[in-house]
Amino acid sequence: MALRKEHDLHKRRFGRNLGVGLLLGSFVVLVLALTMVKVTSNGFQFPNTQSSTPSSTQSDQN
Repeated sequence: MALRKEHDLHKRRFGRNLGVGLLLGSFVVLVLALTMVKVTSNGFQFPNTQSSTPSSTQSDQN
């Protein structure tokens, strides 16, 4: 039993899928690289994540 020859449509679709996959992979690498540069820079500081309660802000104002 012989395998059927691959249709030209499948070859073109594979090439397009490969191109989209490579672009997606390069975008992920770019975002990772930018994140690493930002985090490892000297001026990086974590944002203040502590939220103040409304009662504490009212007592601070009085």
